[in-house]
Amino acid sequence: MATLTLRDLRKSYGPAHVIKGIDLDVLEREFVVFVGPSGCGKSTLLRMIAGLEDITSGELQIDGRRVNDVGPADRGLAMVFQSYALYPHMTVRQNMGFALRLARVPKAERDRKVNEAARILQLEPYLERRPKDLSGGQRQRVAIGRSIVRDPKVFLFDEPLSNLDAALRGQMRMELLRLHEDLNATMIYVTHDQVEAMTMADKIVVLQAGLVEQVGSPLELYHHPTNLFVAGFIGSPRMNLMPARVVEVTGSGVTVALPSGGQVTVPTSASGVRQGDTITLGVRPEGLHVDSAGQIAGEVKLVERLGGLTLLHVTSGVDLALTVQIEGSDATRAHETVHLSIDTAACHLFDKAGLALPRLVRHPMAA
Repeated sequence: MATLTLRDLRKSYGPAHVIKGIDLDVLEREFVVFVGPSGCGKSTLLRMIAGLEDITSGELQIDGRRVNDVGPADRGLAMVFQSYALYPHMTVRQNMGFALRLARVPKAERDRKVNEAARILQLEPYLERRPKDLSGGQRQRVAIGRSIVRDPKVFLFDEPLSNLDAALRGQMRMELLRLHEDLNATMIYVTHDQVEAMTMADKIVVLQAGLVEQVGSPLELYHHPTNLFVAGFIGSPRMNLMPARVVEVTGSGVTVALPSGGQVTVPTSASGVRQGDTITLGVRPEGLHVDSAGQIAGEVKLVERLGGLTLLHVTSGVDLALTVQIEGSDATRAHETVHLSIDTAACHLFDKAGLALPRLVRHPMAA
């Protein structure tokens, strides 16, 4: 397996700058996920790594070797696309072994590699079938198998599950994680689905407008987002964000006034904020609690019962919409008035520039 190093990597199409200077290290055997909204540059960045897009400037290294001008076939990488791109007239065996046949690999060796890949992907019963006789998940496994037989240094996945229904996506996520463990491989995976990123990655790279917003483990990004974009993008349901005003700054944290009139003290460093400053308070849905003595009053507009948990969509004041995560057995109904308390240990503060104030105590799961 291999390491990848990106240094000030840039991509432009004429005057349009798509990738704006990315520095990143992908370690051996890591499962790295590029995530971000549509148009953020994640697929373009993956294609630059694969050699399918020219690099405008900067440097790409694989195992310490500069590969900017090395062709896709000579980089030792394998890419799995969103579309399965299988040959409809070929069997599963023929599809998986096609690249090896083009490379004039002896038939015995070719069959051995195809059979081993089929075993890993649980495709052995389907080797003599054609793509039209397979389900969507099976076709995607064939596309992955076509990559495995090449023994690549790095696997590249470009939104490979987006054509599958929700149940199949969940199943394929587990299969890809199992595959990563079985192969002990370095993998880079592109998705716009932050749930996929959170459940699969060793390391997440959050992209926005061609720039890296934050790099870290899933729990690092969830519990310690560096700015408002990451805070709002990572997490499902998304973080609640509300305007607040700084009332007091002490060594134990920053006290802010809420739109409802209540106050909370958040254990963060002041980092340049002063009394009277406008600030943004962020709190995850599980950090809000239905409490008769709570600081925030509001009306429950919608109740989503998801079995083990329930989501309350609460409107407070004129335009403050909050999502509250509670126990699934809670009996709260739509149109009830509730009071909400805030778990200050789960709160985040963001300054006028949208940057997070450093927390005084790090979350133990995000170490």
